[in-house]
Amino acid sequence: MREAFADPAVDAVSIATPNHWHTLAALWAAQAGKHVYVEKPASHNVYEGQQLVAAAEKYNVIMQHGSQSRSDRRWMRDMALLHSGEVIGPVYMARGLGYKNGNRGSIGNKPDAPAPEHLDWDLWQGPASRKPYNPMYHPYNWHWFWHWGNGEIGNQGIHQMDLGAWGMNRGFPVRVDSVGGRYTYEDAGETPNTNVATFIYEDGTMFVFEVRNRWTNDEGGRMIGDKFVKGVDVGNLFYADGGYYVEGQGFFDTRNNPIPVDEAKHPMPESSGCWQNFLNAIKANDKGKIPAPMTAAHLSSGLAHIASISYRLGTSLKFDPKTETFVDAPSEANAMLTRDYAPGFEVPKIA
Repeated sequence: MREAFADPAVDAVSIATPNHWHTLAALWAAQAGKHVYVEKPASHNVYEGQQLVAAAEKYNVIMQHGSQSRSDRRWMRDMALLHSGEVIGPVYMARGLGYKNGNRGSIGNKPDAPAPEHLDWDLWQGPASRKPYNPMYHPYNWHWFWHWGNGEIGNQGIHQMDLGAWGMNRGFPVRVDSVGGRYTYEDAGETPNTNVATFIYEDGTMFVFEVRNRWTNDEGGRMIGDKFVKGVDVGNLFYADGGYYVEGQGFFDTRNNPIPVDEAKHPMPESSGCWQNFLNAIKANDKGKIPAPMTAAHLSSGLAHIASISYRLGTSLKFDPKTETFVDAPSEANAMLTRDYAPGFEVPKIA
């Protein structure tokens, strides 16, 4: 990795490591003058997201988050309509659904073991403090351990966090409450397979994200005439006084009737997709062309992080959006906004 960042022939890099490496790798690349596409979640904790925002401002490079929906033409058009309130009125509630519906099985319980010869376990752990190798962690199930992963809310959920925050058109909330558990499994996984996180904004509006990784129905299914229309299992819904919006289906009035969008009045904007948009921003050297900047990355990832802190501490938490710290909270809460880093792999504070 560091050899690639030092190579003058390399102009841009894509960071698709495990979550705990995302921020440090992105910062090293930016400091080396490389343009950066960093996968979701951009950060492993709130402190890291703050450093990414600072780096995007400081360094003369393009930094883009792996939030593909930000480059989707329909989402771009429909988000503008949600923000304007023209179709269904001002949005008062958003929902994000991450229903993997039985596709996340038990990871079991296994003892620690020697790392396989092909794996540099010390380097793999990078910024994380050192733990013995366990075959449960690698190559994928590290997602379900807080030391390296962020659970489903920080895995699939980042896409729905991003869309929910985008649609609500607000920053961080003033309160977060996250509950759930790891139901029906007796395994070593730490993160919940069933989870409801509620974010309350200063004006009283709300965003609710839900994980259901065991068997479940979808949400938002309804009758239209004599036909049943399937709802959403992974996606977003938005609610207003004049109706609601369902991902992939569009706007509906208060009687479940579709509200057509006037395509002539509201055409879909041009977009070349997330990767081409990244390259276009690089070629133009224009940070304004980045569809998913680090500010949005920090918000969507940060929502997952503060929800997970609420879940892990088992309590509702007040949050100050200006300082990005918890207020009147247990001392552990603010400590969990960052982590202890392994020597030589510290995430630097970008000034």
